[in-house]
Amino acid sequence: MHPKELTGIMLFHEEERGREFLEKITGKKPVFVCVIGTTDTAKIPGISAAGKTPELTEYTPAADVELLILGRCKCIDTVPVTPEGIPTPAIITLSALRLAHIPVLVVDAGARIKPQVPFISLGGFPGKDIRSGSAVVNVEEVFLKAKVLGEQLSMIADYLVVGESIPGGTTTALAVLLALGVNARGKVSSSMPHNPHDLKIRVVEQALKAAGVSFGQLGNNPLKAISLVGDPVMPAFAGIVVGAAKRIPVLMAGGTQMCAILKIVKELDESVVENIAIGTTRWIVHDKTSDIKGLVEQIADVPILAANIDFSKSRFDGLRAYERGAVKEGVGAGGAVISAIAKTRGGITVDDVVREVEKNYELLLKRGQI
Repeated sequence: MHPKELTGIMLFHEEERGREFLEKITGKKPVFVCVIGTTDTAKIPGISAAGKTPELTEYTPAADVELLILGRCKCIDTVPVTPEGIPTPAIITLSALRLAHIPVLVVDAGARIKPQVPFISLGGFPGKDIRSGSAVVNVEEVFLKAKVLGEQLSMIADYLVVGESIPGGTTTALAVLLALGVNARGKVSSSMPHNPHDLKIRVVEQALKAAGVSFGQLGNNPLKAISLVGDPVMPAFAGIVVGAAKRIPVLMAGGTQMCAILKIVKELDESVVENIAIGTTRWIVHDKTSDIKGLVEQIADVPILAANIDFSKSRFDGLRAYERGAVKEGVGAGGAVISAIAKTRGGITVDDVVREVEKNYELLLKRGQI
């Protein structure tokens, strides 16, 4: 099937480049990489909905990847949910990857709780609250190890889909984007229907002040920006992209956090940008409270692809909540759906993914994991 006919994938930005990228990956075999980490920034009340309480956000990354690989969580009794009980987007990722038989590799960039599944450790540590002005240690070491990993993976996969799980990640993304000179105020997304922009800006301004950094001051030193006001996933994710995209296409799977990664990657190695696309969900590209396109336009001419997934007719309220602005994206959900459709040349559709999500949701309900 020609990429133009791959229904269920929206070409949201840089359409022609998006078509070219889809042509490169259609029918090919990807590896899905999920980079996990934690930041104490997520414990600030009201910042993240990636856990029932701020304290439980520490378990979310480990639980997400356990769900992806095992189909259930081991480090906690239930799947990660928002304070309102809406389940993690890992349930979408799991469903898409299993339908298309896409392998998963977990990379620990600095998660406080380690998952009970195999993972690659890059020697990173959990991030501190960015308001300390000294958020991440070992940034360069983690980046260089991740780059080597990306280079190795580029020899065994046709392309990579790289996703992440780090609660609080849009707030750290905002801080790094501002430090690197991207006007991101009011543009990053949120896992909550009401996007707490005022709180995020207040936290980020405190962080930048503590670090002694003004807007754009670290434009050509992204690793320094990460160490001061970023999170541990950033150097790991960027390193994998820089290492792999020299040889193979890389679909960066996520929401507005990917804009921070894109800016970091561009500053470190602009030559790989032509081999990158962002893969997200319809909920992100249609989100009135954020602006992924406006962010990308400030950084590089990369395409944004979006999985046109729709839960409005779901029989489960926890899934219909996505249509009301809850969660939106995470754990590479959009990119996983896009790659499932592309790998099977449209043999798997978004409707197939929705049915599989509902089946897995029901199974988790029966087990008492939701």
